[in-house]
Amino acid sequence: MSFWARLIELVGDAASDAISRVIEAVRTLFEGDPETRRRVAFSVAMIALSAKMAKADGVVSNAEVQAFRDIFSIPQQEEENVARLYNLAKQDVAGFEHYARRLRGLCEGGEERCLILEDILDGLFHIAKADGAIHERELGFLQRVAEIFGIDEDQFARIMARHVHVDGFDPYLILGVTRDTDLAEIKRRYRRAVAENHPDRLLARGVPEEFITIATDRTAKLNAAFEAIERDRIAA
Repeated sequence: MSFWARLIELVGDAASDAISRVIEAVRTLFEGDPETRRRVAFSVAMIALSAKMAKADGVVSNAEVQAFRDIFSIPQQEEENVARLYNLAKQDVAGFEHYARRLRGLCEGGEERCLILEDILDGLFHIAKADGAIHERELGFLQRVAEIFGIDEDQFARIMARHVHVDGFDPYLILGVTRDTDLAEIKRRYRRAVAENHPDRLLARGVPEEFITIATDRTAKLNAAFEAIERDRIAA
């Protein structure tokens, strides 16, 4: 039996507390296997929060469904189980805030920066922008999730800048520096960000292989930002 089928079996048919049941199921099923537990927890997080975001927006576009599939290569035999989990998450009366709080448990050990939570938020941005725009309710949803995750306003602005260019492409914002920052420091920040986004590092913190598609896009934005800053400094 696949882990998706095992989760659905433990959750049962009741939608009223599906989220809590799924979280507990992940913790129980993979208690002795932290690597698998992180990977499954990440997958469940993306499915459930995507469902909640779709409900907040009120419309699920074909583009958003395809963006979801970009993140998860779901085997045909598992599509029914994943769809059922998605629908249970939409119906859960607890709401996304309750679930987002529980997901803070992915950061065991009190890490100062829990990168897997940034990965989840990045994936949600990818889905939200798939139809060509991030709507006001979706943005409010993303901001609230970030707040619950402990992602501060500056971090959120950097993540958002990789996906939304309200005032144009801002390479300094993407790298979390200012125009007054020394180029050597900018290069250090850039190299650190690229290293954190290396596929091996993502897999080690529990991100499924399918998410590497999003990581590749993220790296491209980091590279473009640094190259733009280098050109800006040379021109100056």
